Amino acid sequence: MEFDAALYGPRVASILALDGGGMRLMPLALGNCSNQEAARKIEQASPRELFSGAPHPEAAYAGLWLYFSCLDEAHRTAQRVHTPEGSFWHAIMHRQEPDPGNSAYWFRRTGRHPVFEPLHAAAAEILDRYPKVSFPLGEQWDPFAFIDFVEAARRRPGSEEEKLALEIQRAEWQLLFDYCARPAGS
Repeated sequence: MEFDAALYGPRVASILALDGGGMRLMPLALGNCSNQEAARKIEQASPRELFSGAPHPEAAYAGLWLYFSCLDEAHRTAQRVHTPEGSFWHAIMHRQEPDPGNSAYWFRRTGRHPVFEPLHAAAAEILDRYPKVSFPLGEQWDPFAFIDFVEAARRRPGSEEEKLALEIQRAEWQLLFDYCARPAGS
């Protein structure tokens, strides 16, 4: 997937532009809000204002907080979203916390999500760039195997495993954000 922040409207695109335009590699474990101006702009707008016409505005709002590593805000928002998308964001947030057991709990609540198929394809493409890394890709996306992989990778800063995990995590964020935030017909 080619990520294009403009698809989500000028306001969201301008917020994402404050830190990488949707291309940021979010940390595998607990980070601080990466951009205070972005945090202020997100806080000043409601999910419906930012994501008018989106299929899952509240979930997209949680994803926007998560993009900037504002874990408390992402957590509060995801907890209010009682859908598979809210559970998915909740699971990612806990994986980054890091709290792998809680992440697994929320992935069980997510179930088989439509984003898993394109995420599996994206992970396969990314994995091709890391031929020396052993990653249990399997026949379909396994979020539990990815939790385990991230746990091991974050203990090896600068390693090929960490780089792979960061890239897959970015693809995961982009695909789920697009699923939640893209207005119908765009």
